[in-house]
Amino acid sequence: MLDTTTIRAIADELLEAGRTRTPVPLLTARYPDMTVEDSYAVQRLWRQRNEAAGRTLVGRKIGLTSRAMQAATGITEPDYGSIFDDMVLETGCSVEWERYTGPRVEVELAFVLKDDLTGPGCTLFDVLNATDYVVPALEILDSRIEMAGRTIVDTISDNAAMGAMVVGGRPVRPDAVDLRWVAALLYRNQVVEETGVAAGVLDHPAAGVHWLANKIAAHGDGLKAGDIILAGSFTRPVAVDRGDTIHADYGPLGAVTCHFR
Repeated sequence: MLDTTTIRAIADELLEAGRTRTPVPLLTARYPDMTVEDSYAVQRLWRQRNEAAGRTLVGRKIGLTSRAMQAATGITEPDYGSIFDDMVLETGCSVEWERYTGPRVEVELAFVLKDDLTGPGCTLFDVLNATDYVVPALEILDSRIEMAGRTIVDTISDNAAMGAMVVGGRPVRPDAVDLRWVAALLYRNQVVEETGVAAGVLDHPAAGVHWLANKIAAHGDGLKAGDIILAGSFTRPVAVDRGDTIHADYGPLGAVTCHFR
């Protein structure tokens, strides 16, 4: 495992990369012995640095929840990152394309909690009972580490590639619909690029949320009432260019849109 000085240096390097919009070279190429636990240590320190600078933690994102994405990265469990207040955007927003490095968009459901959730032993039923409502969302992926050759170690260190999220559509109570069968069509400039069903996320979109509560319990952490939890994508990421308009049609749950200017 990496020493504290190295972890501190990496976290500071990623902070600077976020400010300058200049991705840093692959961590795995420079630190071949770096582990997943090292990556989460970097991410926790990066989060603390951001909170000290005035950003407010409002939730978490879960990534690598689909079989396809896990196979692509060679890891058998999801990962997670932090969501800050300035990352939450509303449907219909105009997004500055240059704010992100190589932005890509994914289709997800977001869980908004009314009660705390803590592990170990948190179950899917605990998640449903603790959820105030579920709402359609888009995740905008960002990259503070160069993309080519990235591994799970790079991605976790990079706050699980979280850039921003766009929420919209129709919020629903967790028992109002069968969440497994929530489906979406993802359009880029009026062309359907991806389709998916929420059951692609670990068989139930709430499954990632209880995984997360149990995972962070090992670090004395938990999910809080009011937190927004991005439960994981059920489509592949779609790259966006300046001028693109993204529209995600969730059928009965409405739609989420954004434009990259």
